[in-house]
Amino acid sequence: MRNELSYQLDMGLDDAAGALTGPGYLTSLDDAREVWLDGQRVDVARHPAFAGMRNEMARLYDLQHTPQLRDAMTEPLPGAGYRVSRSYALPRDEQELQAKWANTHLWMEHSWGQLPRVPDFMANVVVGLYDYRAELAAVDPAFGANAERYHDYCRRHDLSITHAIGDPQIDRSASPTDDPDLALRVISESEEGIVIRGAKQLATMSPFAHEVLVYMSPTFAMRERPEFVLWCALPMQAPGLRIMCREALARPENTFSHPFASRYDEQDAMLFFDDVFVPRNRIFLLNDAKTAFAGFRRLNAWSLYVGQIRFYHRMRTHMAVAAMVCDAIGVGEFREIQGKLGELATYVEMARLALLGMHAERAPTPGGLLAPGSTLGPDTFAAQFGARASDILRELGASGLLMQPSEADLASPELRPLLERYMRGKGIDVARKSRLFRMAWDLTCDNYGMRQELYERWNRGDLARNRIALFKQFDQGGIGSRIRDALGEQPATLTTLQGASHE
Repeated sequence: MRNELSYQLDMGLDDAAGALTGPGYLTSLDDAREVWLDGQRVDVARHPAFAGMRNEMARLYDLQHTPQLRDAMTEPLPGAGYRVSRSYALPRDEQELQAKWANTHLWMEHSWGQLPRVPDFMANVVVGLYDYRAELAAVDPAFGANAERYHDYCRRHDLSITHAIGDPQIDRSASPTDDPDLALRVISESEEGIVIRGAKQLATMSPFAHEVLVYMSPTFAMRERPEFVLWCALPMQAPGLRIMCREALARPENTFSHPFASRYDEQDAMLFFDDVFVPRNRIFLLNDAKTAFAGFRRLNAWSLYVGQIRFYHRMRTHMAVAAMVCDAIGVGEFREIQGKLGELATYVEMARLALLGMHAERAPTPGGLLAPGSTLGPDTFAAQFGARASDILRELGASGLLMQPSEADLASPELRPLLERYMRGKGIDVARKSRLFRMAWDLTCDNYGMRQELYERWNRGDLARNRIALFKQFDQGGIGSRIRDALGEQPATLTTLQGASHE
């Protein structure tokens, strides 16, 4: 029987029950979504390639209901009679913001920083959509009302959401003026809604999500054609929406050799919108490029901070695995090894301090909420040094990452004595050492690890663009004036001033 929980296009609330449980989440995947994997249409609720991530998502949702974490991860919704996830909380003061971040840390800690699209991330994009409601209402009062209603709908149903913001890599030198298939667009409009056609990438978590939020279009399209400016939301089972997954990296049958890949392959997908109908109450913005440009950062004010919390936990995982790998082969006290471990510790500490700094610069938003400071600097930092952290772990593991016995090797009576003699570690037996080194391989070397590294570099956008934006945001007036004044001084006077400054 196909489940209809919360996916009606009219966004009904009669079936809302608040924070999802693990079984509730698994049941919610049994719907009519059209998912394709390796050339075949598949059932996400049952296909073995999705089993690891399905079960891990269910485990994470169940955390919300454990006695130890219930109050940290959920809060009562006044008048509802049930609790809702703090991921959708609207922080209006310091206490509420701190509680929100504590919840995010739990999501990321319990998934080892391995899930960039853990449900908490996109929930915070929806918080940003709510915060931007007045600006959307200025374009059309219905848009602002829709944004507010959509937040309430997602919170009451505890929805997992993906987003669709990237355009197909067909010909980046061309314009939609020449080829409209280069960007998602509106092809018709009526009193009931719009019909959209096109494709979007890289919709991470799509097979496991309940809804997709479309909220960004390419700048060149916005400037040239208003039909490419489109913000809306759809259920993953919307008619005409096809989800084509990349090759599965998960190996749920082999948790010994692939402890992370077997659980955390969140999938990436192309979304094909084949003349998909979007009703009026699911549209948040149309045709207004200026509002779309201004809103992108506003929508991501909380989610980008969530991304930095995840990066912090990912770096902690890298550092801990690296230290254990070194201890397992008796090199942990070597000076050059400690230098590399110290570099990893530097990234962890910089990520931690960045979180504190962004939180310290929190400020009220025009929408009445409390948001952290800019994440642009930390985002640029993470994109640069995520790959370096993997490089260090590969250097420390060296050839040991390649040569480890398999689970079947360890079970062989003929091989096991040799393995215990020649492949054990310092104070660690061969089975535990093999699992540890395979975890390091999984994090940094195999398909899953390389996908994570590539994602870390690009998920925050183009690195050069972010560096330029970071440079341009600095007010150089003060220091610039001082330098110009110093250059105008006579050399002898300048020398005197410089000398005095060091006394």
